Amino acid sequence: MRLLSLLKKEISHHFRGFRKWTKRPDQEGKMESKRSKKKLILLGLGGVFLLGILSVLLLVGLTYFGTFGKIPTEADLRNIYNFNASEVYFEDEVLLGKYFIENRSDVNIGEISPHVVNALIATEDARFMEHSGVDVRAAARVLWKSILLRQESSGGGSTISQQLAKNLYPRQNYGKLGMPINKLKEMMTARRLEQVYSKEGLLNLYLNTVPFSRNIYGIKIASNQFYSTTPENLHPEQAAVLIGMLKGNSLYDPVRNPERSLERRNVVLRLMERYDYLDKSEVDSLVQLPLGLEYNKAQKRSKAPYFQEHLKGELEAILANIRKPTGESYGLYTDGLRVYTTIDSKMQDYAEYAVGKHMAGLQKTFNKHWKGRKPWRSDGILKREVQKSRRYKIWKGAGYSEEKIDSFFALPVQMSIFDWEKGEAVKEMSPLDSVKYYIALLHAGFLAAEPQSGKIRAWVGGIDYAHFQYDHVKSKRQVGSTFKPIVYTKAVEKGISPCNYFQNILTAYPEWEDWQPRNSDGKYGGFYSMAGGLSKSVNTITVEILFQTGIENVRDLAKNMGIKSSIPEGPAIALGAMEGSLYEMIQVYSTLANRGKKVDLHTIERIETSNGTVIYEHQIEEKPEQIIRPEHVDIMTHLLQSVVDSGTARRLRYHHGLGGEIAGKTGTTQKQSDGWFIGYKSNLVAGAWVGAENPSVHFRSLSLGQGANTALPIWGHFMRKVYNDKSFKSIRYAKFQKPDEFTLAQIECDPYIPDEIIDFDLLMEEEARDRHFQDLFRRNDQAFNLEDYENGGIPPDQMETLEQRTERLKKKEERKSKLKELWKNKLFGKKDKKKDEGRENRGG
Repeated sequence: MRLLSLLKKEISHHFRGFRKWTKRPDQEGKMESKRSKKKLILLGLGGVFLLGILSVLLLVGLTYFGTFGKIPTEADLRNIYNFNASEVYFEDEVLLGKYFIENRSDVNIGEISPHVVNALIATEDARFMEHSGVDVRAAARVLWKSILLRQESSGGGSTISQQLAKNLYPRQNYGKLGMPINKLKEMMTARRLEQVYSKEGLLNLYLNTVPFSRNIYGIKIASNQFYSTTPENLHPEQAAVLIGMLKGNSLYDPVRNPERSLERRNVVLRLMERYDYLDKSEVDSLVQLPLGLEYNKAQKRSKAPYFQEHLKGELEAILANIRKPTGESYGLYTDGLRVYTTIDSKMQDYAEYAVGKHMAGLQKTFNKHWKGRKPWRSDGILKREVQKSRRYKIWKGAGYSEEKIDSFFALPVQMSIFDWEKGEAVKEMSPLDSVKYYIALLHAGFLAAEPQSGKIRAWVGGIDYAHFQYDHVKSKRQVGSTFKPIVYTKAVEKGISPCNYFQNILTAYPEWEDWQPRNSDGKYGGFYSMAGGLSKSVNTITVEILFQTGIENVRDLAKNMGIKSSIPEGPAIALGAMEGSLYEMIQVYSTLANRGKKVDLHTIERIETSNGTVIYEHQIEEKPEQIIRPEHVDIMTHLLQSVVDSGTARRLRYHHGLGGEIAGKTGTTQKQSDGWFIGYKSNLVAGAWVGAENPSVHFRSLSLGQGANTALPIWGHFMRKVYNDKSFKSIRYAKFQKPDEFTLAQIECDPYIPDEIIDFDLLMEEEARDRHFQDLFRRNDQAFNLEDYENGGIPPDQMETLEQRTERLKKKEERKSKLKELWKNKLFGKKDKKKDEGRENRGG
């Protein structure tokens, strides 16, 4: 047995050796294959790395040689203090504002507290005294993340010299490569700055040009603004507050965000301790102190701030295409240009007054209306608003759980908030309460323009630019019933008589998935002419007119009149179920006010150099495009006058006391989310929008939320000021072009006839005759010149038609006498204010 066991082991040993021997070639092949794959991977990585290096070098070279704009020369940098601000003027040559690199009052480095310099270096650039403009270690990280990984934010890395370069030469938009290109330009500029200035000179230049919040530049103005002192008298904790703001001007504004500012101040103080500028015991005491602000409220408010911000973009686009004799482009912030705008200083003041006067009272009404309830209704909506806040994003980015963030949002802290009475108020409230406060605020936009020239006269983009930079002149919201005049205009063009009657009946449209448009007041019955349907903003009438006119026809006209936003292809556009801006709607109504001629709106008249050379001038349109025939526009203006005289906008008459000829249209979107009013004289168009930032927040009742109550009063207050200003006498007494005889023949009809009185057969007969008269009218390309004809100026072939019309008018008078009592009580008689306001609820 022992022998057999030994034999078995020996055989097994040899078999294993044979098996290894027989499989050795395959294993070697696999090992060789693995080695080949590793080589390919290494070669691939090497290729990618080499390609990355080459890409970086190419980008560096292109940037250095000025492909993306010239890098400032040493001579340019020596002349920094010779930069001249560009001045912007109202049309009446009153100074509107300035565009500058710095709105500063210079101070020498010897007059600045060492605490300011120490805080700056410790916080922004600890190796400032060691490098030559670029921190190589930080730069390597930035270049890798910005260029190779294409990250929008590559983290820190900017030295004080680079930040100075960015302040002096604002970044440009280069698309996806914008961040790396701007970083490279700043690095190159920083190196040149270091060659031109000493370290002390760079600190001096930086501290005199660095931007703080509230349009404040330089340590001298900032010291006076926040602590009512001079730079040399700043204490360490005060210096830490001001330097702390540089990480985020608005975010760490000590007035607006005291809690964040205090936290940031303490971070700066600890950094000063780390780099041995302050003792630990001293810092331990300083972090316990309050902010101790002595805020100087005397800072002058900027004029037309929303307009100035919009104008900046327009100017930069224009100047990008204009070159100096040297071939260089003009600098908005450096070349001392003079910009003359179309804005009228008085109208701008009146517009800002009107928005402030009305919105302050409307907000009180809104707060009272929702007292004890949630205007946002859904906790989900509130949660989404919380998640959009900066606080939430910071805490979420720091890795805190939702439960922890909720606990942070519930903790009361001191904060600065917008207040209608004080402008700004410091209150103790939780971050969650601040979100609730801001979500319930109503906002507004207002724009006025001259239709014949296209000059924009007044621009108010919101209720307070310091707190809300979103411009509601350009923002897009559903336009509501302000779209209806486009539908009616196209109907007139198509030959539908304004005296055609349409039944006010709730109708479902099977071809549009049984869509059933409803009237805002829920009332139906009777028959409306186009004038009645428009003045009362009856939805059922407008939709029926749209179908008879053609959806595509209406869409095309809307685009031609000035709407550039996307217009849906469904019938709901008749009710304004599309998003557009106030700017676009003013363009549309300007086309109506200019009798069908479209003149593009504009804001800049001319740009001059500092020596008076004109480098840009707005080109006047000598022959504006005639979008709509004048006689058709005259009909529409007449219909829109009825909106003011007897329709949804008549409170302009009885409440604001505005006389004269006015045409206009109110607008109210679904659930009163948006309120609109656009009105015009023959030589001025103006419009207002009102609503909350979140459309889910709105009035619950139509009487409070309709455009006649939310937006129209802004127009009323504005125009009241214009009327009372003798220099605008031409606007107050402006008149519309009177329709000719043939146009008048189409619009003299009752706006509304009740079901119980109407003679349907007679109505159909009148409509047939109206259509016949309209056909005769349309066959003439030009309005008749009555002096060319005998018989009192009436063409012979029209005599019979006019005789029929005279007979028809006699029958109408008989019917009117029958309706007199009804009219007195329901439509045209004197009414008390409550009834008047109630009837305005018939539509948007």
